[in-house]
Parts: sequence; C-alpha cells; structure tokens
Amino acid sequence: MDYIKLAKDNEDLCIEMRRELHKIPELELNLPKTVAFVKSKLDEFGIKYKEYVNGNGLSALIEGSLPGKCLAIRSDMDALPVTEETGLDFASTHPGKMHACGHDSHTAIALTAAKIINENKDKLKGSVKFIFQPGEEIPGGAKPMIEEGVLENPKVDFIVGMHGGHLADVPRGSIAFKENEMMAAMDKFTIEVNGKGGHGASPHAAVDPIIISAEILLGLQKIISREIAPVDSAVVSVCKIDGGFTQNIIPDKVNMMGTSRALDEDVRDIVEKRISEISDGIARTYGGSAKVNYQRFYPVLDNDPEFTNQIKSIVSKMIPEDVFEMRKPVMGGEDMAFYQKEVPGCFMFLSNLKEHSDGICYPNHSPRFNLDESLFYKGVATFVASAFEILQ
Repeated sequence: MDYIKLAKDNEDLCIEMRRELHKIPELELNLPKTVAFVKSKLDEFGIKYKEYVNGNGLSALIEGSLPGKCLAIRSDMDALPVTEETGLDFASTHPGKMHACGHDSHTAIALTAAKIINENKDKLKGSVKFIFQPGEEIPGGAKPMIEEGVLENPKVDFIVGMHGGHLADVPRGSIAFKENEMMAAMDKFTIEVNGKGGHGASPHAAVDPIIISAEILLGLQKIISREIAPVDSAVVSVCKIDGGFTQNIIPDKVNMMGTSRALDEDVRDIVEKRISEISDGIARTYGGSAKVNYQRFYPVLDNDPEFTNQIKSIVSKMIPEDVFEMRKPVMGGEDMAFYQKEVPGCFMFLSNLKEHSDGICYPNHSPRFNLDESLFYKGVATFVASAFEILQ
C-alpha cells in the first residue's frame, strides 16, 4: 500500500475537518459539539463507536479480516481558555476559547486515518481502536477513559499518539522520536501563606505574609540547585502570587501557585516532600504558617524502546528525510503517559507550526498559534502505516 498517496488523496477532507473543529473549541471534560462532530464523521465512514466520560470521549473500533493484535491510536479533542487572535477565516466562534494547542488537527488526522483504514480493512490483520479523549490540557481525560475500560474489549496491545505544533530544534515537517523518557511528570501546587495583617508603617506589629512568600519563593529554587543531582532534570516554577489590596496595609494572607516537573518518580517524590517542608519551615521561622496542597497530574511519558523503533522504522521507509531523533526529553506534560503505563506506546511530535501574518511563528498556547495544514498528511500516513505494518 502507498500510505503517502492514500493520505494525500484524503488531504482536503482532513483540512476541512480540522477547520470545522477549529471553529467550535470546547474545554476540559465538556465537549458536546466536538463529540457530535466526531460521531457524525464516524457514522459517515461506517465505523462503530462507544462513549466514555459522560459522552465526552469516544473509542471507534475497526476490525480486520483476520484475527490478531489490537493497536490503539489516540487523539485529544479539547481546547484552551484563550481568546483567538489569528484572524483566520475559520477562527473560533466560541468567545474566550481556542484550539491553541492543535488538538483540532489531532482529531482531524485521526479521523482521516480511521476512514482510510476502514476502507482497506480487508487487508488488515487484527484491529485498530481509535481513542478520542477529552481533557488533555486539564484535568486529564486519559485516566477516566482507562478506568471505564477503553483499553479492553478488545484488549489493546500497543498505542501510538502524535502532537503537532512547536518543538525546539525539530525542523519543520519532521516527525520527532525519542526512546524512554520523552515528557516530564506534571504536577501543580498551591501554598497558602498566613501571617498577621497590620499597617505598612508598623511592620513590627504584623507578621508579613508577603515577606514570607518571597522567602519561600527563593527557598523552593534551592530544591533544584542543591537537592536534586545535577544529572537529573526537575523544575519548580511559582507562576502566580496573589496578596494584598492596597499600598499601606500588610495583608493577613498570600496565595501562591506553581508547577513542578520531573523525569524520574524518585525525584518527583523529593520535590513534593521538600516543597511542603521548606514552605512550612520558612513560614514558622517568621511567625506565620503555610498550607501546601500538592496535586499530581500526569506521570512521566515513557516511550517503549522496541515499539518506538518499530514505528520509527515504518516512518523512515515512507519519509526518511523527515525522521528526527530527539536527544533530550521535554519538560512539558502529557496525559498520553497514563495509557503508556498500561501498554507499550510510542508518542511522536509533528513539527508543523505556521507563521502568523506578521511573519512570526507563535508557539502552542499562544492566541496567534497556527498550524501548517500542508503537513497533516504526514500524520495521517504515519497512523495508517502503523496500523497495517505493526499488525502484520
């Protein structure tokens, strides 16, 4: 089979579906219009599906003519709370919401691959299960779909996924691979710093939570520089501090919020433990208190080496000049990691940013983020080829 030709033959459909999805961005675990669109296309293609997460997630099964293993192809469908500034003819029609991370393209690419595989299922051994999930951005849709049995009946043996957009150092048009750790564990923390309010002219009569929070902010950075081995990667970033209400009053309380990332579960444990200990210790030193809430979101995304090399070999035969091997992981998080804790998986990046009208390529999550639609066919061909080659 000529996978590139099959993908190019369906390129217009893929782009059309992406644009329709781009107009109707929805957030988190509530995607009624998006799911309705995906279901309408699956119905049109003659592919049966099941619903998950209160009807906000889907799986679609294509069974081949011969028994065999099951490959899952995963795409995410949710958008971001961003006001679009692209000026595109097919820009968001939902104020304050935008497909600023390319999940519209992920869904369109997966739907196109499903159509092609279904039209050629007489040549397919085993089965292909497409997973269309909500909530990748937050709070996470993979875990509830797994809990509701998306990897069962039939049992999934392998899983692939792909993310489009920006990745530093990856040439445009390339598909990037990496064995083992590819993306970091992603966690969130909040710190409520409590002191004693008072007049700004009499700080000695108060317990200043702003000073305490500043000391905590600096103290947390020493986790990375002095407590984590230099050869291990981790990040602690305080990204929001909220406290006070006027120029001459010391407040009672300051709230801090941030994210931590790690590529190793032991390092992750250390970071969580030390954020609490340092915050509590510094606050008590200055006569205040600190309450830390640490939430673990997504685990490390770990690509199975053998399976990843198989997928890379398949892609290399189609587009050898566009295969890129990543030397280092990235510290972003992905809930695809939950599937890959259950079954061998391969997650890839398709580098396909497109310049805005001002000539600048804006990254994922920017209100001016856009994708080069002429490269979608590479994602489609990768999924189709994976299905037919891996399952032989």
